[in-house]
Amino acid sequence: MTDSHDQLPDPECAPLIKKPAGGTPPLVTTVQGILEWCARVKADEDLAIDVERASSYRYSAKAYLVQIKTEAAGILLLDPLACQLPGTFTDIMNSHPWILHASRQDLPSLAMLGLEPVALFDTEVAARLLGLPRVSLGALTEELLEVRLAKEHSSANWSKRPLPESWLDYAALDVEYLAELKTVLTRMLDDAHKTSWAREEFTFEATFAHPEVPDEPWRGLHGLGQLKSPLQLAVARSMWERRDAIARNSDVAPFMVLRDKALVAMAKASSKGRQEFDNAAPKNLKHREQWWRCVREARELPRVHLPSKRDLGPYPNHRSWSRRYPEVLEAYKQVREGLLTRAEELHMPVENLISPGHMRHWVWNHFSAEAEHRIPHASPEQIVQELEAVGARPWQAAQVTPAIIESLRSYARSRS
Repeated sequence: MTDSHDQLPDPECAPLIKKPAGGTPPLVTTVQGILEWCARVKADEDLAIDVERASSYRYSAKAYLVQIKTEAAGILLLDPLACQLPGTFTDIMNSHPWILHASRQDLPSLAMLGLEPVALFDTEVAARLLGLPRVSLGALTEELLEVRLAKEHSSANWSKRPLPESWLDYAALDVEYLAELKTVLTRMLDDAHKTSWAREEFTFEATFAHPEVPDEPWRGLHGLGQLKSPLQLAVARSMWERRDAIARNSDVAPFMVLRDKALVAMAKASSKGRQEFDNAAPKNLKHREQWWRCVREARELPRVHLPSKRDLGPYPNHRSWSRRYPEVLEAYKQVREGLLTRAEELHMPVENLISPGHMRHWVWNHFSAEAEHRIPHASPEQIVQELEAVGARPWQAAQVTPAIIESLRSYARSRS
């Protein structure tokens, strides 16, 4: 089988596109403007969609601009906060297939507006399944359509009003070529016999419209592993909660209140007293007393209410396996070698063939001391069922199972 991207066009001389072919439409801020666009939408045509947020500036992940394009209606640049979205618009959005790039990022913001896809095509996911070397929107338009998109405003503050004309040009281009990309990628998926896999992936991506909220979101702090005692963790938790409240009430990104690195450093230093705590704080940090109050509150907690330094999830952190579970790590490495070979055969990154987390979970279930059944020779049907039980999609389980079986045989031979 030939590589699915052997015959890609050469983007070296691709022209730079600064505006959509039909021009950039004005920002729509009224119900009347939305309804006029809705009247031009034809039944069953795809909606190419993108969202601009302001996550680097604002606390909320809500959409500050929604871009939509259909072949019949053209481009709509919608300010979703300027007016109530009419039912006609919501009905159209929720009954037509969507095309997005990296949909996982945009679906939650759209769901906040009551908008969810009846069907989804994700151009980034399709490109990953095809093993394309670069999968950003700009890279795909260059490599597949031979056009370069001007991309000057990717990190702009989209909560700003009024939005500059150059920003609207940029936003409109994000949906200008999505339908064309879908056409090309659909053909490539068919040629590579990966269409059914893509459908499973698109269905999975749609579930991210409503992402799960972690029970202890403060444990997502970067660098938390530096904290060794339950009291330090309690300080970090209290400081995270204080930071989150300030950011939410001020509608600013949490890092603008206090960065993770500084928060963890302050929590770590808190065990040495107020002076060390203040020394670890950023020099420009305001209201230091309120942050020290977090330390006092943590110190007053009964021991049973202190957080534990525990492993999250269904298996221990894999970074500890070499020290604590060397046999499990050996089995995982053996299986991963087989997966890497299979991924190369299928021309895709191994992480798209199956999530490393799902594979670690399966290996842990079989090779840890706590495992109910340690099975060096499992049946294909059993492995498929177990992989799906830990979260793998059916196509993934079917594709990796032969590689896992061969890896298990090699593992058994190495230990005999």
